[in-house]
Amino acid sequence: MKILIVDDEKPARDRLRQLIDDSGVHEVVGEAANGEQAISQATGLLPDVVLLDIRMPGVDGIETAHHLNAMADPPAVVFTTAYDEYAIAAFDARAIGYVLKPVRRERLESALAHAERLAGKVLSDLASDSGIESRRNHVCARIHGQLRLIPIKDVQYFSADQKYVCVHHVGGQDLIDDSLKSLEQDFGDAFVRIHRGALIKVDEIHRVEKLPDGKSRVILRGDSQVTGDGLIISRRHLANVRRRLKGG
Repeated sequence: MKILIVDDEKPARDRLRQLIDDSGVHEVVGEAANGEQAISQATGLLPDVVLLDIRMPGVDGIETAHHLNAMADPPAVVFTTAYDEYAIAAFDARAIGYVLKPVRRERLESALAHAERLAGKVLSDLASDSGIESRRNHVCARIHGQLRLIPIKDVQYFSADQKYVCVHHVGGQDLIDDSLKSLEQDFGDAFVRIHRGALIKVDEIHRVEKLPDGKSRVILRGDSQVTGDGLIISRRHLANVRRRLKGG
């Protein structure tokens, strides 16, 4: 199998590479020092397995695994960590391997064999079942075959058009695979739905404007103004939008 090693500590990456090289069974195709590098490399290298540290600065291992799963052919993920509070038994019973540091050769080989059998297994219920916080801090856009992470702090709003969802952010606009429903579930504390096809970040709303025809629309902060009917508030959502703007 082709393996990508992800850990923010170089000695830990070196240890895993040495164990894999010594086995003579698998091939290390790349290393990454953080989640963002891991996602970038995975889309190009297409590893069968990602050995993934959980506690990393920035995009942690749990969020990285979520985004890796957005790949057309997602790799199996084996988590590696120096901490034992992540419900090891729950991981052992699931598709995802779990190796406690310092990594022992026998444990790593067993986890890789398990991952090989279960490559491509979806991670959807992993975090809730294991007690690990799964909240995302990014959304993932697919651009020219590559996955790009967009920080939620940079997002202004999400809009849906038929089967596509567009994320509007400080750097422009990109299509993402998430549905508005899933985005609302994940980020509903920071965003508010204004109609069935749009979620707006509450902090980006400057005011609600009443139009001559009786409709209401959102006016965004700064220079990012949307013309036309893009940010019209539906009647069923107007009261909630006003409530959220008041901090309710």
